[in-house]
Amino acid sequence: MSPKKIPLRMCLGCRQMKPKKELIRIVRTPEGLIELDLTGKRSGRGAYFCKDTKCLDKALKEDRLSKALDHEVSSETIEKLKEDLIKSEAL
Repeated sequence: MSPKKIPLRMCLGCRQMKPKKELIRIVRTPEGLIELDLTGKRSGRGAYFCKDTKCLDKALKEDRLSKALDHEVSSETIEKLKEDLIKSEAL
């Protein structure tokens, strides 16, 4: 019996492949909302980041998040994502 495969995803900030469980998912829901998805199971288009605000900042600076989600990300949404990320790190 072969070992179970570990799903890998690429961090949009540092562009490294890492196990999915080590990353945080940002999702664009079918309603068009952009939110943090701590469960990794919400429906919608997702993008992954390391649990580090530096990776999020780098991806935002180079507009990778908008491209990955096929949606323009407003500055208010960016601030809310950063706040939610800081709150999730405190847990």
